Amino acid sequence: MAYDRNYLCRYQQMQTMLSSSIDSLPKFWGDSEAIQAAQAQVSTPRPRSLDGVRSGFACALHMHQPTIPAGHHGELISNLQHMFEHPNDGDNHNAGVFAHCYGRMGELIPQLVAEGCNPRIMLDYSGNLLWGLQQMGREDVLGLLGRLVASHSEQVEWLGTMWSHAVASSTPIPDLKLQIRAWQFQFLSMFGAEALGRVKGFSPPEMHLPNHPDQLYAYVKALRDCGYEWLLVQEHSVEQLNGQGLTDDQRYGPNLLVARSSTGETATIVALVKTQGSDTKLVAQMQPYYEAKGRDRLTLNNIAIPSLVSQIADGENGGVMMNEFPRDYPRPWYEMRDGNSGVTGFNGTEYLAAIANLGLKETDFPKSNRLANIEFGSGLVMW
Repeated sequence: MAYDRNYLCRYQQMQTMLSSSIDSLPKFWGDSEAIQAAQAQVSTPRPRSLDGVRSGFACALHMHQPTIPAGHHGELISNLQHMFEHPNDGDNHNAGVFAHCYGRMGELIPQLVAEGCNPRIMLDYSGNLLWGLQQMGREDVLGLLGRLVASHSEQVEWLGTMWSHAVASSTPIPDLKLQIRAWQFQFLSMFGAEALGRVKGFSPPEMHLPNHPDQLYAYVKALRDCGYEWLLVQEHSVEQLNGQGLTDDQRYGPNLLVARSSTGETATIVALVKTQGSDTKLVAQMQPYYEAKGRDRLTLNNIAIPSLVSQIADGENGGVMMNEFPRDYPRPWYEMRDGNSGVTGFNGTEYLAAIANLGLKETDFPKSNRLANIEFGSGLVMW
């Protein structure tokens, strides 16, 4: 009987723990109709005049903390929480700095606007991180992000991503859409339908695109099915049909990515190209602005449009992002406020809307297809 009582006690403890764990799990599901209704809202950015604009630049910050089974009883928690609880392990002493980085755009953007500047930034926060901040009760950080959503949608564009930072090639095809949708449910539950309706661009985890044609087709189709209109791609994941690297017009302008499956089905999505380089250093020191100052317009279908220098970097990792970014991010906005250099900052959707206002359509963009001489599938080719 003693064994039975001990067993029953342990069983009851396990049931209580399991129930508690289920209650504390992130909600990967929700009302798909609510998401579709949000995306059906007209949310095109206010048209911007491109008169006198030779070139532009667009910067994005990627933020992520994994979810790990490291709670006191093995519960799922954010790695950020684990860092705070174990400050003497590795670089966990940076936990407070990381947490500040997750919210600091909610301080920098309003300050610059109040000073007469017109800043821009794109934000990519994984579902892991958003849920972890909720679970930790970090209302200070979430309040700053909510401020950006509510009052600074012109300056700040949120990019969708996978919920759990899943790399597409290592994600089962049926899970691709589930991952994309799970992030949308997370964002909708935190910031509402109007905010989700403005999320038109997608940031692939690790800037990765699948090499297999069926995986790539499923990925692009899932993105379009989930309402996305464009995505960021890495310069080295795309090339021309003849195997040559991209031309300047292709690196610094919009492209149309065409994914073709092994059975001949196609799916397309607009792509903006992140140029090569040391991501964090370039963004931390706002190199895209300085590069854009040396660029001119390019021509698509006989229409001259500003070229665009695009970059994305981790928003918290490394000394340059921790220390140099808050110093260097404001400088270009002050320069552009105080003098007309022919350069301006854009967010991705805003840029695409501005050139569409000039009469360009997706079909006018250079197109991509899989590279035929790669065994097992696709490189991406533009011509």
